[in-house]
Amino acid sequence: MEQDVPESLVAKFRSDPFLRYLGVRITEVRRGYCRAEMKVGGDMLNFHGVAHGGAIFTLADAAFAVASNSHGTRAVALMMDIAFRHPAMEGDELVAEATETSLGRRTALYYITVRKTDGTLVASCQGMVFRSGESIENTTKE
Repeated sequence: MEQDVPESLVAKFRSDPFLRYLGVRITEVRRGYCRAEMKVGGDMLNFHGVAHGGAIFTLADAAFAVASNSHGTRAVALMMDIAFRHPAMEGDELVAEATETSLGRRTALYYITVRKTDGTLVASCQGMVFRSGESIENTTKE
């Protein structure tokens, strides 16, 4: 168990096929918080030769999804925005951190950053989720 989040939930988060395909690693989970990491590969570059915005957004979204579902209540995104600050290059290791800023009964707000390992801010995001009230354990695939 990672700091009060059941290991079964952490395992569920880490089993996401799309994140595994992109090499996204969920490295830390606490209630209302997630840290995710990804190395920018050559197949993640856009026609300018820098990391595609969609790849960066996916990393941020992964951290957001895990942080918002870490309470064990099913949460789905209502809104997420992103501001790109600095480009990421092939070989850069990126770290996304999602932090809960407001938790309500039906909605919650999150602040997400994506940084290079040297601390350079690549992107800043905010997101809001709808909390269904259902247990995330009920959505586990057999």
